[in-house]
Amino acid sequence: MKIAIIGANGNIGSRILEEAINRGHQVTGIARNPEKLQFKHANLTFVKGDALNTDQLAQIIKGHDAVVSSFGVDWSKPETFPVFSVVAQSVIDAARQAGVKRIINVGGAGSLEVAPGLQLVDSPNFPPEYKLAANEQRHSLEVFRKANDLDWTFFSPAIIIEPGTRTGKFRLGKDNPVFDDYGNSKITYDDYAVALIDELEKPQFIKQRFTVGY
Repeated sequence: MKIAIIGANGNIGSRILEEAINRGHQVTGIARNPEKLQFKHANLTFVKGDALNTDQLAQIIKGHDAVVSSFGVDWSKPETFPVFSVVAQSVIDAARQAGVKRIINVGGAGSLEVAPGLQLVDSPNFPPEYKLAANEQRHSLEVFRKANDLDWTFFSPAIIIEPGTRTGKFRLGKDNPVFDDYGNSKITYDDYAVALIDELEKPQFIKQRFTVGY
């Protein structure tokens, strides 16, 4: 499979890139600063690209089987958070221009339902410093839900996603967080990447959101 990965030098995007390469896929890593990407492989090409430049992005992803959007922001700059939903629309429009139907979006956990009718971002103990970004990720999910002509998937991580080992052992959910026996909702970057490439290879959640946890 030929996969384009937006945000290929981020914490999550870099793991997705390596997982895809290690499974034998051909990958185009798209980043604003591709010179910072350290991973080298014969099946990997790095390209400088801006997810907000729809026409440029369409040219880069043309001819690919799928696009993974792992766009990230500078978490120290809240003014950058509203770009999530704008990027979602740009990726959708670029995919349409390029004739690429399959998109997986690396989303947030804030829109997961922790109780009937209550999303995590609206819960009383949600960290205020992440609320704006989580709201924008929630908006980007709604942007994807309107893209009925594309085979999109919105992949929310567990409530806590962090560095750790690749185990390949986890559980999947849809609109509710996956909790372990101790009430924790966690996943490592590496296992998140495993689950994402699994979904690309054997789709289960076309035009849906899903999540993952231990």
